[in-house]
Amino acid sequence: MAQPQIQPIFILPEGSQRTTGKNAQHANIMAAMQVAATVRTTLGPKGMDKMLVDTMGDVIVTNDGVTILEEIEIEHPIAKMMVEIAKTQEDEVGDGTTTAVVLAGELLKRAENLLDQGIHPTVIAKGYRIAAEKSQEILSKIGITVTENDSGILQNIAVTAMTGKGAEYAKDKLGRIAVDAVKKIASKEENNVVINKDNIKIEKKVGAGVDDTELIDGIVLDKEKVHSGMPSSVKNAKILLLDSALEIKNTET
Repeated sequence: MAQPQIQPIFILPEGSQRTTGKNAQHANIMAAMQVAATVRTTLGPKGMDKMLVDTMGDVIVTNDGVTILEEIEIEHPIAKMMVEIAKTQEDEVGDGTTTAVVLAGELLKRAENLLDQGIHPTVIAKGYRIAAEKSQEILSKIGITVTENDSGILQNIAVTAMTGKGAEYAKDKLGRIAVDAVKKIASKEENNVVINKDNIKIEKKVGAGVDDTELIDGIVLDKEKVHSGMPSSVKNAKILLLDSALEIKNTET
C-alpha cells in the first residue's frame, strides 16, 4: 500500500536563512557592535558630528546618538534592539544615549571573548547581573542627594545635557529656564518629587535666535487673530472656557 506523500510545511518564508549555534551568536554580536561603532566617534569632548542624508536629499548634522540611530535604516533584529536601548535611555533620562549604546556594545564584545573560551551564555548573563547590582551599590554610596532647592546643581545637570547640541552656545540661559520650568510644575507626593513633563510645552517660532528664549508662566495658544482690527494685547481680560464647539448651527426647515 502506497504511503501518502507529506507536503513540506514552511514555518519561515521561502528563501529565509537560518543560523544557529555559535554562528548565530557571532552574527548577533557583530551586528550590535557595528551599531555601537557607528555612534562611538560622537562620544566625548572630541566627538565628531555625523552628516546624514536621507533618500529625499535632506541633510541632518548631529552628534546625538538616538537621532543618528533613528535616521539609519536598520533591518537586523539585534541591531534594532540596540536602537531601542538608545530610545529607552532618551525617554527615561533624556541624555546618555550614545554612552548606553557604546557600553552595551563593549559588554557584548567582552561576552564574545568569554564564549570563545567555552563559558556558557547563562553564566555570562548571571555575571553581568551581579556586576550590575554591584555597580548600583557603588553608585548609591558615591552619589549625593539633590533637592529642588539645589538650583546650581540642577542647572549644571541641564547644561551638561546640552553640551554638544546645537543650542550649546546658549546653554547657560537655557539651563536656567529649564530648571525654573521644572520647578513650577513639580509637586510633592509623600517623600518624592513628581514631575509631569507634559505640563511643559516648547513652542518654536521662526525669526529669532535660541538666546531669545523666554519662559512664559501661563498658557501659550499658537493662534492668529481672526480679524486685523482685534487688539494684540488685553489686560485684565476675562477668559471663557468652553468644553464644546463654538459655532453657528443651521436651523431645521
